[in-house]
Amino acid sequence: MKPLVYKKARRQRTTKVTRHRMRITKGDHVRVVRGEDAGKEGTVLHVFPKMNRVVVEGVNTVKRHRKATRADEEGGVITFAAPIHASNVMLLDPKSKAPTRVRRKQNADGSVERLSVKSGQPIPRKR
Repeated sequence: MKPLVYKKARRQRTTKVTRHRMRITKGDHVRVVRGEDAGKEGTVLHVFPKMNRVVVEGVNTVKRHRKATRADEEGGVITFAAPIHASNVMLLDPKSKAPTRVRRKQNADGSVERLSVKSGQPIPRKR
């Protein structure tokens, strides 16, 4: 008798998941430059490199209606920040607090630091 072979297990995956190089990390202070929430500032709460998206505190808030699934859990409307595309936010310059682009500089010891294009000052990573 012929063995049973599932076609889905045999097929090749066509889409390859790529990680985008992110200039923004968790804890950075950013300003939204495009979209519905343009002009708002906040701290980055979460970074999704595979989707090239970030979650910013107080930006792109959405509401979900949740049903209580357990007896001790309460249902209702929950408001939370949804992810937005990383190209819609810019890091803030540590000196002037204005949106700036980012450069990378390699030090003599081999460590890489981020530099503000506007002022040339290093942007520290808050991890």
